[in-house]
Amino acid sequence: MSITKDQIIDAVAELSVMEVVELIEAMEEKFGVSAAAVAAGPAAAGEAAAEQTEFNLVLTAFGENKVKAIKAVRGITGLGLKEAKEAVESCPAVLKEGIAKEEAEAFKKELEEIGATAELK
Repeated sequence: MSITKDQIIDAVAELSVMEVVELIEAMEEKFGVSAAAVAAGPAAAGEAAAEQTEFNLVLTAFGENKVKAIKAVRGITGLGLKEAKEAVESCPAVLKEGIAKEEAEAFKKELEEIGATAELK
């Protein structure tokens, strides 16, 4: 009996965010690939460079106070305690994807105020 694509999709849909992150990392390692988007080549001459409108908030280090970092991550992401702790401990971790610049900068500032470091990608 083989597993169908639909069964795999259903199983992945039941995973937590952190479990999906761990699954992706394991698949990257197993198959020697990266889930990162391939960078586009330089824009052709005459084309205006489009300004980035959506950002990913990445926690790069939690600083000296892990508890404050976990609380901040929970507030920003809405994750449960366990998932937020796993995200903090697995730095760098993408906390939010595809968010507006203003929102991303506000979250970044919130993290930096507690001693954590974050970046926008």
